Amino acid sequence: MSNFHKPVKRPGDIIELLAGGGDPAEMSGLARDTAGALLNHIRRAPDQEVVARVIGFADGDGIEDLAELWASSPADSLAGALWRLYLLRHTVQEAPSAAGYRFSRGIEVDTVSQAIAGSPSAPTPEEVVELATVILRGAFAGDFAVALERAAAFARVMAAGERELMASSDDARRVMDELRRLEGYETVSAELTAAAALWRNGELN
Repeated sequence: MSNFHKPVKRPGDIIELLAGGGDPAEMSGLARDTAGALLNHIRRAPDQEVVARVIGFADGDGIEDLAELWASSPADSLAGALWRLYLLRHTVQEAPSAAGYRFSRGIEVDTVSQAIAGSPSAPTPEEVVELATVILRGAFAGDFAVALERAAAFARVMAAGERELMASSDDARRVMDELRRLEGYETVSAELTAAAALWRNGELN
């Protein structure tokens, strides 16, 4: 995943990430500490209202604040994994109709990932956004590894949808855009799958 530039202008660009500023070691330590403190604090005494506020914080300009903290963190870190969960939700929430269409095309060819993600058979755009929210909520109020695996499956479905759109288009520019997003979703899926394994082994810090 490369650079995510703020403000967010192209919400479908999952591969766009913000390069963190300041001293790299200092930023890395801050990212690790904030991610760990946030997750541990909420998971010790999960309160649905608090979880909702934490999820809602990323809405609007909040995603930029999270980007400043976490976007430059490696994928095999807790901060990096949390950032990818938030970013997946952000991309579908900012363009629900487009995301819903891609997701619907994706589940036509990847029913296994659909089942893992927990999607209905014919989701509306609103249901796709809600699914992304439910997955993120599960990171704070459920099994964190399962939430990562569901998010990885969600990204695989999105990638499958991008592939279907590429195959049905003869517009070279659109094909390149779909390919870029496809590669981004595939990368995110692989990274979240690996992060889930690390978490189960107690190695995601």
